[in-house]
Amino acid sequence: MRRRPRLHIFDLDGTLIHGSAAPVEISRQLGLLDEIGEVERDLIAGRIGPPEYAVRVHALWTDLTEAHVAAAFDSAPWLLGIREVWSEIRESGDFCAVISLSPSFFVERLVGWGAHAAHGSRFPEIPFSRPVDPAGILSAAAKVEVAGRLCTEFGVGLDACVAYGDSMSDAAIFAAVPTAVAVNADHHLTGLATHTYAGLDLREAYELVRAA
Repeated sequence: MRRRPRLHIFDLDGTLIHGSAAPVEISRQLGLLDEIGEVERDLIAGRIGPPEYAVRVHALWTDLTEAHVAAAFDSAPWLLGIREVWSEIRESGDFCAVISLSPSFFVERLVGWGAHAAHGSRFPEIPFSRPVDPAGILSAAAKVEVAGRLCTEFGVGLDACVAYGDSMSDAAIFAAVPTAVAVNADHHLTGLATHTYAGLDLREAYELVRAA
């Protein structure tokens, strides 16, 4: 009897991108590493939430172009084996998706690598001519809501999901699914993960799930 299909849900920043984040890599292209560093520290310390973070990032990126985004995507420190893992997931009859708090215009590029779906925070079109709408910015709780919608779309139960993440923003989805993989994770996911992986190759992290 064929097993039920599963949905593999991947975080982006710190998970698929090792030791960095999409906004950091975009800001690197604009020469704004010090400025994004300050915003990142305020977010991590809890002085601001995702909507305030997005507003401040939007204000930093006044000169952003699609060429900057493409360069940031191409030069980001990606884990090895992402496309290979997603190809294997597809061939097995499972589904894979990326859900991230980072801008959707960056996250959605991962559909080209084989993700069935990629969801991020909604920013205005590039170059920016409108303010960011805080209502379109995802939160940790919103990740679970998006996962639920994807489960409906793919005909998969939330009890057949696998989450991959690295930090506090993944705690809610780790608690909502039966299998969770902490990838180069910080202390916020201690005790919440089914599997723990430290390294630079997604194939090795995926093998923990596949072998089990």
